[in-house]
Amino acid sequence: MDLTLTPAEEKFRDECHAWLDAHAPREWHDSAFRESLTPASEIAFLKSWQHTLYDGGWVGLTWPREYGGRGTTFMEQVIFNQEMARAKAPPLINVLGIIIAGPTIMVHGTEEQKRRYLPKILNAEEIWCQGFSEPNSGSDLASLATRARLDGDEFVVNGQKIWNSYGHMAQQCLVLARTDPSLPKHKGITALIVDMQSPGVTVKPLRQITGDAEFNEVFFDNVRVPQANLVGEINDGWNVAITILMFERLNTASLLEIQTKIALDELIDTARRTLRNGRPATEDPLIRQKLAQIYTDVEILRLSTYRSITRFQRGQRPGPEGSIDKLFWSETAQRLFAVAMEILGPKGQLVKGSKGTVDSGRWSYQFLRSRADTIAGGTSEILRNIIGERVLGLPKG
Repeated sequence: MDLTLTPAEEKFRDECHAWLDAHAPREWHDSAFRESLTPASEIAFLKSWQHTLYDGGWVGLTWPREYGGRGTTFMEQVIFNQEMARAKAPPLINVLGIIIAGPTIMVHGTEEQKRRYLPKILNAEEIWCQGFSEPNSGSDLASLATRARLDGDEFVVNGQKIWNSYGHMAQQCLVLARTDPSLPKHKGITALIVDMQSPGVTVKPLRQITGDAEFNEVFFDNVRVPQANLVGEINDGWNVAITILMFERLNTASLLEIQTKIALDELIDTARRTLRNGRPATEDPLIRQKLAQIYTDVEILRLSTYRSITRFQRGQRPGPEGSIDKLFWSETAQRLFAVAMEILGPKGQLVKGSKGTVDSGRWSYQFLRSRADTIAGGTSEILRNIIGERVLGLPKG
């Protein structure tokens, strides 16, 4: 593909640049400000920021205009993501709503569902989560056991989901449930929109090694869901799931590449401020070599992401090559934060609030948090199988 921006794309980039310079909240990367935020105030801050973006017309850029978007190309969305990284702007809080729930509703939802849910996804009035994984159904999603039984004009849902991101703050959840256990496991599954405030929904945060609880268990105990919340057709939820995974892999690759680039830029800045044997860490040849390797890896990830974008813009469905992007990103991120620990030395063990901690303990936090990257969104083992079988054509084994 031609990596040179067109005149129209350069004009769009300049527009993004100017708007973000005028509106991006500078305090987001102020350590004292971040430390002052409680979990509730951070959520409120990020919702307010997304609403500011929405008012400026910068949320859901690729969505059709009739659904509140701007109808831009996916490349323009990537340009905006890059400008967000340059401006060090806060992230979108309703990311799952924007990259998964919204596009899926546009493809499979009714007109009533589009009018009801899409505007509130864009302005962050309603946060979304995803109810897919279960305790015994992670990589083998089709083996899920959560049941939904149609009772009159309502579904009655019973079961458990796990590794649910944003479930503790979400208002809506896109749930896959088995509606006909007599059918083969890839059939008999139905997609439903479940109001997280419904009676019978219980959210239990899972405490992680970082001390946070961003993932959750979600229990459904005779939860009644209106039939109007059915997405697609009954027993056709697997096709809905494929649509969701397609959007997730395409959109997530670009976002993760940008986040990794931001982390690398900030790590280089930290290395310049960190002394090793009385000299900045960036003057250590070994550290310079390792930072250069991470820089190379981030560039590889960027170009690989462009390959997926090219497929999409040519009207092709994202293929199994997306597994390469996810695998390479997760291991690059882990290497990046391991280098951060090496740069900081003993201070890398200090966490937020400790005396003498560097950058409010963000590097020790990210090092621990990155342990999940090779598990979430498809384990590295599963991704290597997909790459071997579907990309390289190797025999199943």
